[in-house]
Amino acid sequence: MAKQKIVLAYSGGLDTSVILAWLKEKFDAEIITFTADIGQKEELDGLEEKALRTGASKAYIDDLREEFARDFIFPMFQAGALYEGQYLLGTSIARPLIAKRMVEIARAEGATAIAHGATGKGNDQVRFELTAAALAPELEVIAPWRIEEFREQFPGRAEMIAYAEKHGIKVAATAAKPYSTDRNLLHISFESGMLEDPWFDAAADSNRDMYVLSRSPEEAPDEAEYIELEFEAGNCVAVNGKRMNPLGVMETLNEIGGRHGIGRVDMVENRFVGMKSRGVYETPGGTILFVAHRKMESLTMDREVMHLRDSLIPKYASLVYNGFWFAPERLAIQALVTESQKNVTGTVRLKLYKGNVIGAGVKSPVSLYNPDIATMEADPSKAYNQGDATGFIRLNALRLRVASGVAQQALKK
Repeated sequence: MAKQKIVLAYSGGLDTSVILAWLKEKFDAEIITFTADIGQKEELDGLEEKALRTGASKAYIDDLREEFARDFIFPMFQAGALYEGQYLLGTSIARPLIAKRMVEIARAEGATAIAHGATGKGNDQVRFELTAAALAPELEVIAPWRIEEFREQFPGRAEMIAYAEKHGIKVAATAAKPYSTDRNLLHISFESGMLEDPWFDAAADSNRDMYVLSRSPEEAPDEAEYIELEFEAGNCVAVNGKRMNPLGVMETLNEIGGRHGIGRVDMVENRFVGMKSRGVYETPGGTILFVAHRKMESLTMDREVMHLRDSLIPKYASLVYNGFWFAPERLAIQALVTESQKNVTGTVRLKLYKGNVIGAGVKSPVSLYNPDIATMEADPSKAYNQGDATGFIRLNALRLRVASGVAQQALKK
């Protein structure tokens, strides 16, 4: 009888390495690892060899960077998604892509289950499993951190290290960093460890070595840099006159933004599972893209369409954060967003200086801004008669006058 096959989301760190060996032992199963290349760079070095050495029968490492940028990051930025006013959803948006590919591999390999190393306290477990439910409800999902036997065997890091040594799994000999990180093409996140204290100053000079994608604003160049982003139908298609695909846009903007200390966020956010958590994020390219896109919309989007789309931003951002990327309501909102972006075309010029992204000009062949109408001087087009505002104001004030009259009558009684 053939062994059960399990596809494991694998990073090569201590947790997923131990989980790989534990799953193989616990379930007497064949473990196939999957690692998504979504921009981790050197973190992927040697992972295939390590997975096979740790006991995997096969190790997938798939380059999903272009798909990530084109089909996940760009549509989300068209929607203007921002979670709780600060977070550009760098970790959240990567999870449905990873889970989607895991499902595809499971089906191709004849696996009956997928597994992940997300803890029972975080958001990622929800994101992985909601995606699997939407795309492949027949697959079993194994979450070791939610299995009591696993938690009893590994109550702390020391037990995991001992298990790794016993099974010949190489772990870093140096002391662990006092925080955890998660990196991809859009951002890098830092959490746990000393960051669990919300009074801890992550921006202090003593913590500069923590950051990966950006310089501190104090170390950024003393001279501002101007850049131009070209948009077509809501997507950035060129930077400084050079046309490029979405992956190229993100890589270019990350390099430029990081140089100027752009995109650092330190926030306490509300997790879907109910608790608050503190996260520090670097999103240099995404921050530039977010600001530029908004400025392009200001010139080209109809007012009511913009306000309607903006009213959906909190809902859309929550759907991404909570793991509902493949839910019908997210797809429905995305259809509206796509329609709203048809004329978001033109060029935005930005000034980058010590952590700041400053608008420096915007133009479009389909601009809705008409200087003849907006001017404080005489309107040569005669499209707007200032006298019409009298009736406009009077009609809009009617309900206020009526309410005021009722209130005054009540006071007289």
